[in-house]
Amino acid sequence: MRGWLAHALGGRLLACRRGPDASSRRRPSAGRASVIDMSDTLYQIMGRHRAEPLPERKPSWLRVKAPGGENYARLKGLMKELDLHTVCEEAHCPNVGECWQHGTATFMILGDVCTRNCGYCAVSHGRPPKYDVGEPARVASAIAQMQLQHAVITSVDRDDLPDFGAWIFAETIRQIHEQLPGCSVEVLVPDFQGKEDSIRAVLDAGPEIYNHNTETVPRLYKRARPGGRYERVMQIFRFAKQVAPHIPTKTGMMVGLGETKEELVAVMHDLRAVDVDILTLGQYLRPSDDHLPLDRYYTPEEFRALRDIGMGLGFRHVEAGPLVRSSYHAWEQVQAAGV
Repeated sequence: MRGWLAHALGGRLLACRRGPDASSRRRPSAGRASVIDMSDTLYQIMGRHRAEPLPERKPSWLRVKAPGGENYARLKGLMKELDLHTVCEEAHCPNVGECWQHGTATFMILGDVCTRNCGYCAVSHGRPPKYDVGEPARVASAIAQMQLQHAVITSVDRDDLPDFGAWIFAETIRQIHEQLPGCSVEVLVPDFQGKEDSIRAVLDAGPEIYNHNTETVPRLYKRARPGGRYERVMQIFRFAKQVAPHIPTKTGMMVGLGETKEELVAVMHDLRAVDVDILTLGQYLRPSDDHLPLDRYYTPEEFRALRDIGMGLGFRHVEAGPLVRSSYHAWEQVQAAGV
């Protein structure tokens, strides 16, 4: 997922929010502590050779409560009943416990198999099955049943489709607006290989936010995101603002991949040059030994410093922290940005 996410995320991310809270995913196994280590997560990528070894234990700020509770069970049952996928589960998001417990769900459309194989992503890759034209109506039905105020729709990459999945995104937006007119829709889309017809089709459906994850700095793209192109990301945002200047744009990045602070700030400048409105920054955590290695952990203080830099550059909102993911607290991000 990209984090698509992504950072959100690789695959992609949907978060839906009801009121001021959010909820979760896996139940703890017998004898498991009430706090779990996030060895698997949504934002996962690479690093260069590190000068100092990583600590044996993850920092305290990267520990979360194990998922569980009434809302968690209710949402898990609803997703199963409607045959829907969530990026919370597929990408091993560390915030699933918080989000699901408070009535937030993260839907992933277009199946759960990605046509790309990014080095940081926990979503399965391979040859996807034929997509389901009835999925948009089922996603909208779930959102209507939950009476959500804000929905963030994401997907895997579908390079096997002529429009790369754009129609399903657009139809999902239309169905949500029809079934629950008061719900705003944020789409966290793949890059559609930069095809302008696909980007335009999604924008014409009228999402309230258009989100595509940048993921990492240009130097790390070849190893971390071989199917993507940094220059393509910037062109996507440039084109989106030309087509629909009234729709806010958003992107997410992972840190701890081997990038430098100077590289991160340079990307922020590039994003502001194409008028991106909202930025999320979160810690990469390696999902398994088969994924790209973690370079280092950023401290909460370093995240606060990056947030201040971003706000100083003119982003309408910057959400930065160890557990931040592209659709984490998405409703609060919308409010903070004044969207």
